[in-house]
Amino acid sequence: MAETDKSSAASHPLIESDHIEGTVVYDADGKRVGTIKRLVIEKVGGQVAYAVTTFGGFLGLGAETHSIPWEQLNYDTALGGYKTRITEEQLRKAPEFSRGDELLLSGHERKQLGDYYVAPF
Repeated sequence: MAETDKSSAASHPLIESDHIEGTVVYDADGKRVGTIKRLVIEKVGGQVAYAVTTFGGFLGLGAETHSIPWEQLNYDTALGGYKTRITEEQLRKAPEFSRGDELLLSGHERKQLGDYYVAPF
C-alpha cells in the first residue's frame, strides 16, 4: 500500500473487519488492557452486536475471553485503538455466558450483557 493510501485509510470513517481483529483495547485511563479477537455481526441488520475480546495474561497465556457490547468501545484516533470505560472489576464480575467465545449469544443474553455494563458501579 502506498504511503498516501495508509494515511487516507487511517482517517477514513470505515474500516475492514480484518483490521479490527487484534486492535488494542484501552481502559478509561489509556492503559492497554486487551485486544479484539473478533466481531459478531447481525446477519440481517449488518450492525456489530458485540466484540469478543481477550484481556489479561502474558503473551497470550492466561488471557480471559469476554464479550463486550460494541457500543461500549469507542475508537480513539490518538491511541490507535478502542477505549472503554469498562473496568477490570466489571470484567471479573461479568455474566458467565459472556466469558467464552465458542457460542453466539442469544438476544436475551445480549440484552443482559448490555444492561450489566450500563449498570452503575
